[in-house]
Amino acid sequence: MTTDRPHSVSVAGVIVDDQGRALLIKRRDNGHWEPPGGIVEREETLPEALQREVLEETGIKIALPATLTGVYKNMTGLIVSLVFRCKAADGTPTTGDETYALRWATREEVTELADEAYAIRVLDALDAASPPAIRAHDGVKLV
Repeated sequence: MTTDRPHSVSVAGVIVDDQGRALLIKRRDNGHWEPPGGIVEREETLPEALQREVLEETGIKIALPATLTGVYKNMTGLIVSLVFRCKAADGTPTTGDETYALRWATREEVTELADEAYAIRVLDALDAASPPAIRAHDGVKLV
């Protein structure tokens, strides 16, 4: 199967606190629990996009550089996502236009709250996967 539709590139930041928990957001557009992130704009570098998306969705400015922990391809949505383990540099978690709720989640809570395709991103980041994990999914489940 061929398509003329190009892939898009997104970034996500898994902010880890001193207790080893990850900050998840509940998205307003789909109600799902995920790490904060989104599509990289044409004029942005990857670190700029990562900082912008995390700040927009959580109110937290992250420290750079962040550690790449995984590359994930949504086989149905044609999105390649780069996921980074991050540390908060400044700010307090707050909801916004794109975020319905925020929650610091343990490993167990991550697997309960998030779809498998997103939970694995957070777990890979918590494990600080090195080399980074490379995985594919259908938008919900790993393939």
